[in-house]
Amino acid sequence: MSSIRITSSFHNPHYADCIEACNHCANSCEYCGTLCLREDSNKMLLECIELCFYCADVCRFASKHMSRDSNRVKEFCDYCAKVCEDCANECEKHDMDHCKKCAMVCKECSNICREMTVE
Repeated sequence: MSSIRITSSFHNPHYADCIEACNHCANSCEYCGTLCLREDSNKMLLECIELCFYCADVCRFASKHMSRDSNRVKEFCDYCAKVCEDCANECEKHDMDHCKKCAMVCKECSNICREMTVE
């Protein structure tokens, strides 16, 4: 099990860890993107902001489809893993603490999503 704290005990049990990881990542990305918008140098952070908000959307999409037991879960999780990795790589470029924390969450989510694609 991941280091992400389980906040809900009612998930599709087959995907519970990945659903939780995606929800956690989506919230982290929303927060990071918002804090980046508030930075004085936010023009330099445009790619980070865009990726954070996009990653949040993709994570929420994957989470919803896992909850619905979609027959496309592996494809959604594969795509989600790639987007999370892109977001992590971008966030790592910046010195702000919120970007560093977001990068860590995105990396963990990417790894958990990749595990879903090999089952």
